Amino acid sequence: MRALLRTLLAVVGILGLVVVGAVVYITTFFDPEDLKPHLVQMVRDQSGLELELDGALSWSFYPRLGLSVADAEARLPDQPENEQAFLAFNQAEVSLAFAPLLSGQVAIDGLNLDGMRLNLKRDAEGRGNWQTLVDRLQRQQQQEQTQAASEAADSSVVAEAQAQTQTSSDGTSETTSDASSTLPGDLSGKDNVAVALDIARVNVTDGSIRYTDRQGGHAWHIDSLNISGSNVNPAKAFPLNADFTLSSFLVPEGQSREAEAQWVSQMKLDSQVKLGLDDGHYVLSDLKLNTNTQLAGTDGKQQKANLSFPSFDANLNTGRYVLEDGTLEASLSHPSLGEKVLPLSLTFAADADLEAQTLRVSEWQLSGENSLQLGGNLRVEQLLGAPQYRGQLTLEPLSLRNWLERLGSLPETADDAALKSLALSSPVEGNLERVSLPSLNLKLDDTTLNGSLSAGLDGRSLALDLQGDVLDLDRYLPPAAEGSDSAQASADSESNAQASGEASQAGAAAVSQAGGELVPVATLKALDLNADLALERLTVKGMDLEQVVLKARGNNGQQRLESFDARFFDGTLSATAGLDLRESPLRWRFAPTVKDVAAEPFLAALTDEESPLRGKLNLSGELTTRGNSAAELPAKLNGQLTANIDDGAVFDVNVSEELCTAVALLEGKQTSREWSTDTRFDNASATLNIRDGQVRNDDLDISIPGIQVTGEGTLGLVNKRLDYRAAARFVDTADAACEVNPRLTKVPLPVRCEGDLSGAPADWCRFDRGAFRDAVANLARQEVEDKASEEVQKRLDDALDGLDERIGEDASGELRNALKGLFQ
Repeated sequence: MRALLRTLLAVVGILGLVVVGAVVYITTFFDPEDLKPHLVQMVRDQSGLELELDGALSWSFYPRLGLSVADAEARLPDQPENEQAFLAFNQAEVSLAFAPLLSGQVAIDGLNLDGMRLNLKRDAEGRGNWQTLVDRLQRQQQQEQTQAASEAADSSVVAEAQAQTQTSSDGTSETTSDASSTLPGDLSGKDNVAVALDIARVNVTDGSIRYTDRQGGHAWHIDSLNISGSNVNPAKAFPLNADFTLSSFLVPEGQSREAEAQWVSQMKLDSQVKLGLDDGHYVLSDLKLNTNTQLAGTDGKQQKANLSFPSFDANLNTGRYVLEDGTLEASLSHPSLGEKVLPLSLTFAADADLEAQTLRVSEWQLSGENSLQLGGNLRVEQLLGAPQYRGQLTLEPLSLRNWLERLGSLPETADDAALKSLALSSPVEGNLERVSLPSLNLKLDDTTLNGSLSAGLDGRSLALDLQGDVLDLDRYLPPAAEGSDSAQASADSESNAQASGEASQAGAAAVSQAGGELVPVATLKALDLNADLALERLTVKGMDLEQVVLKARGNNGQQRLESFDARFFDGTLSATAGLDLRESPLRWRFAPTVKDVAAEPFLAALTDEESPLRGKLNLSGELTTRGNSAAELPAKLNGQLTANIDDGAVFDVNVSEELCTAVALLEGKQTSREWSTDTRFDNASATLNIRDGQVRNDDLDISIPGIQVTGEGTLGLVNKRLDYRAAARFVDTADAACEVNPRLTKVPLPVRCEGDLSGAPADWCRFDRGAFRDAVANLARQEVEDKASEEVQKRLDDALDGLDERIGEDASGELRNALKGLFQ
């Protein structure tokens, strides 16, 4: 045993002396600088890069054997001298373990790379500066494959020859000996040194990567890149850690430098990595990626995101990539998202097959505050060409109102409970240009819509075909200003006519200054619209429209309401409209048609007051205007409307009674007939001619049994001033209201309506005594041209006094209110 121990110690001593001798020989007689030309040539032959070694090459022997290179640059072929090198580093070091060397193996103990700088560029035509290297490597692979095939063929010939020699008739044994024994050691495999890829430490420190895409107009920078790994071995998983800063830039066309960074993100990666160098099968397990991103213009607010998943399996040979149970936790902070941080969580699984060009994202679920639960699945085909996707999308009920309030986009609504509930479900399909929901079920509050909806991802096209049950639009419109009408009426009643006019003009100016844009011009001008909507009931301005059908189309800067049809108030409403966004100011067109609509409930709903009349309303015409604010449109309104009411009545006043009573007073008589409280008429018609916001009517015609009412006047839509004159006269018909002197059929009962529409309606109209006196006086003068009758004049004055008393006390209010309803 003692002899054996002495022998072992001697062997170890001899090996130690050999190693020491080798170290002394290398350090004494071999200069590492002599390796530079060989390294430069080797890199040129293998990659085509031109290597420049400005720093020193040096050996290290303790505590490990290693070689380090400093200040190296690698340039692309024909790369300009004033351009940054394709690849550069401050220092690279490789160290070998001693123990494996004693057994004839080379084990890399450490690999360190400091200050690496990599510059990648894609030109305006889309060609990358790395393409030269890729092409060269492909040619080398093809040559190696050709050479390997040739060597395999030669080996087959040799083997066949050996087999023939072994079976020769002379039986000699010399030719059957192992041919490898005569080969040099470096070819036989007996004397080769095995290199074990088992790197104890890998460190990349302070690296940077620049990628500029001139074709896409973007650039990305990776700075402060640090990568570390230990026990790097292809046979088993090893830990890998990395941290770096990633920045995104825009590259303005025609400029050589990037603009300010769009965002900067601090990233940290931890994972277990298994390298499949032989079969191309790579596995990342227990991956955690943490990011902290700052967007430009957000005053230092950070966007945090943490991605994790237990396994990511990548098979490069088959092109199959599988990610299981991925989780993304995000914490977003941005002015557009409100003052509070927005937390979001996304879970998903993904499976990609590059050979089949498919990607499947299954069981994805996005959740967040305010009951956000959005999920579904997605399958993508033609992944590497023109991707097409389809899947399912489901949004669980949530409060849209809370989300709009957080985003600062909550509109003011008449109903505070509006927008409280939103849910949807639909298949989803599309491509990189368009997304479609072909079978959409959408629920908003009490409204349910079904159909299809699709939109261009660039916001330039929208198509929908939806059918719904009920939609109360009034809930979503801004609330009416409480008390504004009464306050204005009170102020006007306390001021004179001039002050009232000035106040209304000032109010109109204030509205003009406060008016915002009604429609987004840029969006609508570029929009290709194809919309069809059908509703069982639509409520707007307190009016219920039933069986609503709407068709809208738009393109080339024009938006058109091709048809709008509905039933309401026992009649029908139809309309067409157009908006030309190519002109400035914008040009609007409206063409409404109302048929056989019950006037009483329609006017009550329109004015929020009791209707002054009833009957069947018919209206048609065409209007145009210009502008893009509520203040501009009335001032530029032009067109014509024709209206008539059949088989109607004016409530709470009887014009026949008023006229017959006035005539009786003129003739010194009294009426004993019992009168109805309303004025029935057979037909009322009028044509409204509108020019630059000024409405003029010259042909008012109301047919009351035995009485004809006519009128003319103007109404300003901007200054809100009314000036209207009407006259009622007897006509000789079979259903005369009362018996009158035939001469009085030529005498009208004049009424004058004028004032500010913001004032009290009761003050608008009055009996025009002067006009009536002149009419009667003219009649009297015609009958007694030869003399001036004081008796007639006195009698007329007495009658007018009685008429004044009659009208001024009891009936004047009723007459004025009735005329307001007729002429307003």
